[in-house]
Amino acid sequence: MKRQFIPLCLTIVALSLAGTTGASAADKPAAVASGLRSAPKLSHPEKAPIFASAMAGKRIVAVGDYGFIILSDDGKTFRQAAVVPTRAPLTSVFFLDDKLGWVAGHDGTIMSTGDGGEHWQVLHEERGKERVLLSVWFENAMHGMAVGQFGLALETRDGGKTWQERRLIEGEVGEIHLLQIVPASGGLLLVAGEAGGILRSEDNGATWRLIQTNNKGSFWTGLALRDGSLLMAGLRGHLYRSVNRGLNWKEIPSGTQQSLTGIIQHPDGSVHVVGAGGVSLSGSGQKGMPPRFSSPSGQAAVWVSSEDEGQKFEATVRSDRAGLTSVAAGPAGDVLFSVLGVMPGN
Repeated sequence: MKRQFIPLCLTIVALSLAGTTGASAADKPAAVASGLRSAPKLSHPEKAPIFASAMAGKRIVAVGDYGFIILSDDGKTFRQAAVVPTRAPLTSVFFLDDKLGWVAGHDGTIMSTGDGGEHWQVLHEERGKERVLLSVWFENAMHGMAVGQFGLALETRDGGKTWQERRLIEGEVGEIHLLQIVPASGGLLLVAGEAGGILRSEDNGATWRLIQTNNKGSFWTGLALRDGSLLMAGLRGHLYRSVNRGLNWKEIPSGTQQSLTGIIQHPDGSVHVVGAGGVSLSGSGQKGMPPRFSSPSGQAAVWVSSEDEGQKFEATVRSDRAGLTSVAAGPAGDVLFSVLGVMPGN
């Protein structure tokens, strides 16, 4: 399967990873290829271009271009991680608890932290090979996986000291891009794939099978919901739900034809999905929607809200039309991210 790989973050925002960073001019690194192995220091961490986020306990950890990792304990103020020994774009972040976490990204980069994201160490990297990892997940402190372009999959069983490359599905179909690992209960793992494909494992990644949906586009993100159902979302607003642990999937109306990039669920069961694209959308917002604001942006964004465990959705468009890459449920409310950084409030 010979295809050109376009990183997910590029598709979402239509911006070059090596070009616009979303940071101020003073924050842009002068020479990414200068041999420096640490993320550039930012005078305004909230302006770092962000591709993914996760919760480390009550702390928000967000990752993005040039090795940027920013942290917030209140959902309002952000600071840069103290030690990040890479300048590779980071596309994924996963925390097992409030201290132990991992990130993955370009150049086969995988890093870990043991203090909630303040300090990071490199576990794996392949500088110069141009291999992109798009998602990382750990079952426990020892066993973890990272997946990415053209079926790339790496696995460790010793806490990241060594990594073995795997082919999760044999044959040409095994070369589909693997975009996000979605963990569920009872050893169930799913991987959002391209061309409507979903990889499914019932034994924490030991064996896999392909579930082919009728979706013609790629799935970019997914989530296991509290009631046991599963959601997958991606290109052109396609949103699919499974109620039998990922064996069968049914499309549900999302209220938008714009691509969806992130999903979270709140303790009350409400589900929020964010995305990019779409100049105008019909539908009304629901209770708990984020505030509208007016900073300019060339990209469009949609906020999708559901209050019934992901069965029905309504959509609205932010007034600033900013392309959203991720959302985190912070202690003071949901926090939205884009390649322009943390999106402002009112």
